[in-house]
Amino acid sequence: MAINKLDGAQTLIKCLENEGVEYIFGIPGGVTIPIFDAFVTTGTKIKFILCRHEQAATHMADGYARATGRPAVVLVTSGPGATNTLTGIMTAHMDSVPMIVVSGQVLATMLGKDAFQEADIYGITMPVVKHSYLVHAPNDIPRVVREAFHIATTGRPGPVLIDLPKNVSVGPFTTDLRAEMDLPGYQPRPEAVDKDAVQAIAEALSRATRPVILVGHGVIISDACAAVKALAEKLSAPVVTTLLGKGAFPETHPLSLGMLGMHGTAYANKAVTECDLLLNIGSRFDDRILGIPGQFCRNAVKIHIDIDPSEIGKMIVPDLHCVGDARLVTELLLKQASRLDTADWLKRLNGFKRDFPLQYRRTDGLKVQHVIEEVYALTGGRAVAVTDVGQHQMWSAQFWKVDQRHNWLSSGGAGTMGYGFPAALGAQFGRPKDLVVAFVGDGGFQMTLCELATACVHKLPVKVFIMNNRYLGMVRQWQEMFYDDRRSGVDLEGNPDFAKLAEAYGARGLRLKRAADVRKIITRALAYNDGPCVVDCHVVKEENVFPMVPAGKMLEEMIVTSPGKSREKKQPAAR
Repeated sequence: MAINKLDGAQTLIKCLENEGVEYIFGIPGGVTIPIFDAFVTTGTKIKFILCRHEQAATHMADGYARATGRPAVVLVTSGPGATNTLTGIMTAHMDSVPMIVVSGQVLATMLGKDAFQEADIYGITMPVVKHSYLVHAPNDIPRVVREAFHIATTGRPGPVLIDLPKNVSVGPFTTDLRAEMDLPGYQPRPEAVDKDAVQAIAEALSRATRPVILVGHGVIISDACAAVKALAEKLSAPVVTTLLGKGAFPETHPLSLGMLGMHGTAYANKAVTECDLLLNIGSRFDDRILGIPGQFCRNAVKIHIDIDPSEIGKMIVPDLHCVGDARLVTELLLKQASRLDTADWLKRLNGFKRDFPLQYRRTDGLKVQHVIEEVYALTGGRAVAVTDVGQHQMWSAQFWKVDQRHNWLSSGGAGTMGYGFPAALGAQFGRPKDLVVAFVGDGGFQMTLCELATACVHKLPVKVFIMNNRYLGMVRQWQEMFYDDRRSGVDLEGNPDFAKLAEAYGARGLRLKRAADVRKIITRALAYNDGPCVVDCHVVKEENVFPMVPAGKMLEEMIVTSPGKSREKKQPAAR
């Protein structure tokens, strides 16, 4: 269909419509005015969400994408508007999140001449995008948009940048909205699964007596959850997850050992150190789960299944591997795998669960763990749980059991403070009928709290639990444990009254100060659905996350409880 009366900006909106875009998150600026005008002149049904900061806009899009499994779109202006997205783009890149970032740009004739609000966002973002485009002509827009969505969502997903000079936005479009992609060198996954590799993996599995299946984010991305569950049950093999793999295997399942790694469960880490075979499906073997790479699973057969060939051997050289989509490979492996006798192995692991449970003191003030457990209990664990980064993130990963994909959102690879709250808003936009809860720290929340305005304007019923300990807690913990308790730069003096702050924006603000009031206050928060509800939880100021594997140590050197404190004095958690 030839279109002769559209300009570049209108063409962009039409192409985004054709990709099924529901929301666009961002902030306007001078060079993007033609695009914002096109929202009006095209009569598009796409909803633009005006954010208060471009970084938060990218996190909002990130949350939308993770919670729905669909790509998200960000629209910002040139210069500082574009550079403010860098942290969010890096966050999406590290965690393989499909996102298209459209940045306005100065006139092409002014590129490289230090024009007002000019920044080489194409070059600046090069290390943290899956692909980049600098659009040269309006007629290129349909092809570029189609390719951008294809690249962002296929293979290993990731962010794609489209930089659009203003002259391209206002220039005439004279060709067809239907465009063919031109990506001859792009092969998002192998044309066929290597059946010989799968057969070799099946044979190795048949010889295992102490197997462990490690599942990562790739299982969620490829929708391999059902296949992984069937494989684990057929093998009677225990399953551990990465931080981003939570939800890939139901954590209430008897075979689940929870998260492994630096702050994983003791029984997950012990299983990995004692297994004779580790089957990694969709995890990139990041440093937070390895301890010392050269010592990781040194007595076990290591198998790696990943869609990205660059991950094979990058951190761990596996004994066997297969490059391919996690679902396709696992389904093929399921057909060839034989049942195992793991009764003795599972009995030993159940002993670890009994002897090393997740636990904390309940007698000395309000604890983050207590709040998380109570929210979990009152919601039945069915909410979409979103975290920021820090101690509360690790406690959330430990105590919040996830049974479904897309119900756990957290910044893993980048560890981005300020991610949690806007990501929760994005998740709520994407899933308006579902309950969304955000666990954030007082430090990270203050980095993007301006999005309370966005939440209130759209009456998003997100429940935000601020774990207010007046510290940058994880850094303080490391200073205490590894720097002779020399505290520097971690005391958050001057924290506001978060409940009053929420009320100032038009949200509901609640305070939680006593452990005895946990159920009552959380029940009130969950019952409020006329907009966001912020619960200022005044938790104990000094509490450390355990278990913990110190940086640069082996998993075998895990610290299970606080040094110098008897485990007998600690009370197990309710669950």
